[in-house]
Amino acid sequence: MSCTERTFTFSCSGEALLAILAEPEASGQTGVLIVVGGPQYRVGSHRQFVLLSRALADAGFPVLRFDSRGMGDSTGVFGGFEQIDEDIAAAIDVFFENCPQVERIVVWGLCDAASASLLYWDATLDERVCGLVLLNPWVRSEATLAKTHIKHYYGQRLLQADFWRKMLTGKLGFSSSLKGFISSVLNARQQGKKVVDGKKLPFQEKMARGLERFSGPALFVLSGNDFTAKEFLGALKTEPLWNAIQQRSHVEMVHVDDADHTFSSAVWRNAVATSVTDWLRRRFN
Repeated sequence: MSCTERTFTFSCSGEALLAILAEPEASGQTGVLIVVGGPQYRVGSHRQFVLLSRALADAGFPVLRFDSRGMGDSTGVFGGFEQIDEDIAAAIDVFFENCPQVERIVVWGLCDAASASLLYWDATLDERVCGLVLLNPWVRSEATLAKTHIKHYYGQRLLQADFWRKMLTGKLGFSSSLKGFISSVLNARQQGKKVVDGKKLPFQEKMARGLERFSGPALFVLSGNDFTAKEFLGALKTEPLWNAIQQRSHVEMVHVDDADHTFSSAVWRNAVATSVTDWLRRRFN
């Protein structure tokens, strides 16, 4: 199956946002919206979003990718991933306008765009969203970063011959290394202040709350060689809410061994495209 692409602009809070729609010859009722985080635009690193949208469209799923306000060729100011609810809502609106056969939307996001996707659902409970595809979600805080460093950096360093060679020859820079380790331990023990007011709740908790309330299928795709993915896996193990969510039947996990944060090789990109396509067909065909 082949697809066609067309470009247009749409309005969001008085700004003009650029979008590209990839349409299959025979379209189903499920569309995929690619949300782009910052500092990125609709093409993606190593043309990832272009290639993914065409692959999914070739499989029968129309795909819309767009530049948020202030990014790429869209006007306005980018306010960060926590401030693009209006952009996502406007993109979904225009998706339905341009693809009348589409009845439901799967939202796809990488890193802080995955976080933005969950935050959007938490804030809006938009019934048009039927599924979520979340790659290496961003849940970073000082505590999660410190725990990840302790487990995956300092732990590995102790097993490396180079570490002991430098230590025994006095080339390690032991003072600075010790300070770094102590700082990580202190940050890992830090307990963030939790505020009852939903507007002041940390974004990580809003994400977890959004997923907890989401009853549709959710697919997580995680890189094997990425600190952001490792931080998220750490949250799944240590945070009760995240841990409970992953046990639910509508939540699936796919691990791409050795992949970096943006799935920069053709093998890793194809693994993502195949995993997402298979999941879409199982869940929505």
